[in-house]
Amino acid sequence: MNPLLQKFDTAPFSQIKEEHYVPAIKELIDFTKKEIDAIADSSEAPTFENTVEALENTGMQLDRATSVFFNLNSAETNAEIQKIAQEVSPLLTNFKNDLLLNETLFKRVKTVYEQRNDLPLNGEQQMLLEKQYKGFARNGADLSEEKKDKLRALDTELAKLKLTFGENVLAETNAFEMHLTHEGDLAGLPSGAKEAAAQVAKEKGKEGWIITLDYPSYIPFMKYAENRELRKKLSLAFGSKAFQDNDRNNEKNVLRIANLRHERAQLLGYETHAHFILEERMAETPGNVEAFLNELLEKARPAAKKEFDELEAYAQKLDGIDELQKWDSAYYAEKLKQERFNLDDEKLKPYFKLENVIDGVFTVSEKLFGLQFEQDDTIDAYHEDVMTYKVKDSEGVLVSIFYADFHPRPGKRGGAWMTSYKPQQIKNGVNDRPHVSIVCNFTKPTESKPSLLTFNEVTTLFHEFGHALHGMLANTTYKGLSGTNVYWDFVELPSQVLENWCYEKETLELFAKHYETGELIPMEYVQKIKESATFHEGMQTLRQLSFGMLDMAWHGADPSTIENVKAFEEKAFAKTKLYPDTPRTCMSTAFSHIFQGGYSAGYYSYKWAEVLDADAFDYFKQEGIFNKKLATKFKETVLSKGGTIDPMELYVQFRGKKPNPDALLKRAGLI
Repeated sequence: MNPLLQKFDTAPFSQIKEEHYVPAIKELIDFTKKEIDAIADSSEAPTFENTVEALENTGMQLDRATSVFFNLNSAETNAEIQKIAQEVSPLLTNFKNDLLLNETLFKRVKTVYEQRNDLPLNGEQQMLLEKQYKGFARNGADLSEEKKDKLRALDTELAKLKLTFGENVLAETNAFEMHLTHEGDLAGLPSGAKEAAAQVAKEKGKEGWIITLDYPSYIPFMKYAENRELRKKLSLAFGSKAFQDNDRNNEKNVLRIANLRHERAQLLGYETHAHFILEERMAETPGNVEAFLNELLEKARPAAKKEFDELEAYAQKLDGIDELQKWDSAYYAEKLKQERFNLDDEKLKPYFKLENVIDGVFTVSEKLFGLQFEQDDTIDAYHEDVMTYKVKDSEGVLVSIFYADFHPRPGKRGGAWMTSYKPQQIKNGVNDRPHVSIVCNFTKPTESKPSLLTFNEVTTLFHEFGHALHGMLANTTYKGLSGTNVYWDFVELPSQVLENWCYEKETLELFAKHYETGELIPMEYVQKIKESATFHEGMQTLRQLSFGMLDMAWHGADPSTIENVKAFEEKAFAKTKLYPDTPRTCMSTAFSHIFQGGYSAGYYSYKWAEVLDADAFDYFKQEGIFNKKLATKFKETVLSKGGTIDPMELYVQFRGKKPNPDALLKRAGLI
């Protein structure tokens, strides 16, 4: 019996075998097609209920099965799962196109849409109708048959290319290891990082130490290792992922993806891919995004240049470095930061034991939103590292199921993300609660130490947990408008705003306790965390802007004349460049956010949402960071409403006014 074809509540991971995926997905596609045909071919006149709402309720089991599959392809993949992904992706793309290009169905939706002003619809129903209608209209429902066939071909190829892109990046990350056998090569490295490197070597059956491209291994080496040549070697390996002369090179994939996206946008009547994407964003147009990025660039560049010159002079004074290179940046910045603030990750890490930080984020959620987290090991998980919880409200009513997966392993892509295994919706009077997961790549425990987080990892955990709260506290009728189903440049508000709590004394006192002595983090450390929060903020801002500008360069103009990925990238980076170029490295070939994830023409949204989050947290600072009334207002206007109301309207409901960009610039110390 195929577990993916049975009705299930929590995902039955332990029962699912790889051979179950393809038959289940094929059968569920066929079943959903029948559901859709029944709506399209109905002899009844189209109404909101028999067309729009009915369509929203199709494909429930298919969504559940595919969410299990694609989440595992990101968090616990292997060669077999990757092969299945290449097989099922085109099937799902074709299915989606069959739906969006179904003329009969579109006619029914359009009929309801044209009557919308005369129908007794509430705000959420209007939003669902609008979203559904635009889904068809923006994705080719009005195209001729010939153009529809063209669109299908483009989408199928795109789906496969994005998978290949991601597989290449993961394979390149796993393929590299720097095997060190002389202890002197690890000079400067903290004991925890050395022990972790020894553990990796031991797991691989080798003597000595192994440094990899996984963040918990890569970052400490770049920050602390005194051996400049080895830092260079590691930096070049990291920067040349999928840019080497081998069969994992992504240059052709990048060019092809950019061109296919452009072709698709033109086919649908848009000037560029960015024009297509931004029509459904708060920013609205590429011009607005470019103006926004350039305005921030104008403010950040002088500060960044000053910080860079100061860092270069510091490296010259300390070690006679004539020209600061990319592999020097983290090393000398860390030294300068220690000198200036007498604070570094090694001093802080003992206070950030992973389990304590988890308790901390749970306590913050309880104080703000009244949530209780009960660990429940009876919930099936896909790997022994995954922690499972029941989340309840103050009355003991189930709010959500929560999965947390924290450590790197070969089958897991890099970075950190939030995802979902089951959406929230209200159906037949029952509020069906969501199943939410966060996936990170934090330092693993060693034989002598638990998992101790850097402060950066603490903020990452809070960030992803902010997304999780957006999913958990969802309270809408329709799954398509629930939780994180919001405009992409609004989705980062809940995640980024929660990071702010990490810097506050009141929060740190809840969980920042020494893992051996239980002693609370010294208050001078808390003060220094705050003071050092804007250290090199100019350079950090410039870096984020450079990624946003690269994204817009790829997607905001016709890419058909681009021949050389590296040369094109250099041109896009020109306004934000500080370091000498490294010819053997390339960002685009491993820029998974935009070529594999959902951030194409959307990377700017991190900065966009920072404006919202700085302004929103400013409000909390005024009222008290654990002010229950304000937290409830944030929950009711932002976290629970999903995409049922225009995001700017939601923001104004919460804040009482539109966001003020000065709050961000002030927080960053740029004004």
